[in-house]
Amino acid sequence: MPASDRSAEITASLGSLPGTTPVSEVARRLLDLFTGGSFEPGTRLPAERQLAATLGVGRSAVREALAALEILGIVQVRPGSGTYLRGTASTLLPRTLRWGLLIGSRSTAELLELRSGLETQVAQLAAIRASEDDLKELRAALDHMRESTGDLAVFARADHDFHDSLATASKNETIVDLLHVVRSLLQVYADRAVHDEASALQALDEHRAVLEAITAQDGGAAAAAMAAHMATANRRLGESSDA
Repeated sequence: MPASDRSAEITASLGSLPGTTPVSEVARRLLDLFTGGSFEPGTRLPAERQLAATLGVGRSAVREALAALEILGIVQVRPGSGTYLRGTASTLLPRTLRWGLLIGSRSTAELLELRSGLETQVAQLAAIRASEDDLKELRAALDHMRESTGDLAVFARADHDFHDSLATASKNETIVDLLHVVRSLLQVYADRAVHDEASALQALDEHRAVLEAITAQDGGAAAAAMAAHMATANRRLGESSDA
């Protein structure tokens, strides 16, 4: 049977859910099925209407669950074609950690603590493991930050690019996954954290110190510089979450 035509088998493997089931439970049911090893990458999922009828829930719940799974990299939505499974069970299973962190309410303070620890470790690892290509990406992101201190929306994107490049330079995919989830949960506050040019200039100086330590391959200094940056960034994020 072609990998792209197993809708009947997928729906047969799903049982109905209570009509009041939240989106997270719909996503759980789909995730359990996809990580069971029975379906190959590229398998096309049944249409939303068919999934909703099989699970006994509204189409909006299915649509939101699939959107969440797409953000996590579990499925891929191809406009005009359908929704497809992205990986094998062995590649999808580690992503369940990301899903587990996303469900349920989380304390902003706890998330800020977790992010601080992860970012500090990333900086320390990057000082040891960053390649010349990694350093070029970090310099480019820092230059973009420097050029956009007067446009806070652009500055925020450049700031995000710097941290993404830093995580990549750590060469630790588990940390990258964890940071992706934590940043996603804090995004609503992070977008408002740098609220004026003075804050942007301070953040720029803090990022510059991190990059200088990484370029010097000084793990201790990189960790210290990131910890200092996280302290001020977390204060701003905390203020945003209280606003």
